[in-house]
Amino acid sequence: MTERLDPMVGDNLELAGSALSDHDFRLITRIALDEAGLAIPQTKKALVQSRLSRRLRALGIGEFAEYIALVSLPENREERRELVSVLTTNVSSFFRERHHFDHFSQTVWPRIAAKLGNRTAPARIWSAGCSSGQEPYSIAMECLRAMPDAASRDLLILASDIDPVILQRAAEGRYTQAEVSGIPERDLRTHFTPAPDKTSYSANDTLRRLVRFRELNLHSAWPMRGQFEAIFCRNVLIYFDEDHQRRLWPRFHDALVPGGFLFLGHSERIHPLEGSGFTSAGVTIYRKS
Repeated sequence: MTERLDPMVGDNLELAGSALSDHDFRLITRIALDEAGLAIPQTKKALVQSRLSRRLRALGIGEFAEYIALVSLPENREERRELVSVLTTNVSSFFRERHHFDHFSQTVWPRIAAKLGNRTAPARIWSAGCSSGQEPYSIAMECLRAMPDAASRDLLILASDIDPVILQRAAEGRYTQAEVSGIPERDLRTHFTPAPDKTSYSANDTLRRLVRFRELNLHSAWPMRGQFEAIFCRNVLIYFDEDHQRRLWPRFHDALVPGGFLFLGHSERIHPLEGSGFTSAGVTIYRKS
């Protein structure tokens, strides 16, 4: 659910200092593509300059070329992570694209409940690109609504993102009053604790026990051994070029149990679908054949 390179409040495109040349822009976007699969078009050059200018000031660097040399050093993996974080905007909300959660409850959950009820096998769900945590917590609420003791069963929701900063916030599970407005009142009362002034709400222990947050680059090795009943990877893939997208389809396929489901964002599609090992199961919903 990480949406990338949309303007943020406070982005100032008229910053002092050296301008980002076309040459330096191409080098930066090449690093972003190699590191995280981000496909940044030329039209985003001014926005990239705005974001990176702040990072240069924080590091005491005056020229983009100097920063590129720094971030290109093989040993500077941490700064490349920081670069990806700077170039991404995290936009999320609870129960976004409601039809996906309805499908999960009606079609995916009965399969999971059968496993958990018989205690025959673990059940795993993956929120890939979880941003600030609203998606995996929404999935957890769906599970707990159907099975109140789900947190005591062998059920786990893996929530991963490439950005360690946003993952820390997600793990804290604290949201403003505006951010929880999309949560049904019953779920809000059951799974969140309000601050004394009710300006923020924190996910309770039962909800948090179902979710594990991990830093993960989708284009690197995946350490998970087991397969997933469902994978939510929504509003992430549109920011990858076609080549990086194509490489992910077979990996998602292998990561799902037979008959498992892949949920994509509203403007994302598996293409070509033929030969992918998936069949369409609804609007931006795909089932492993």
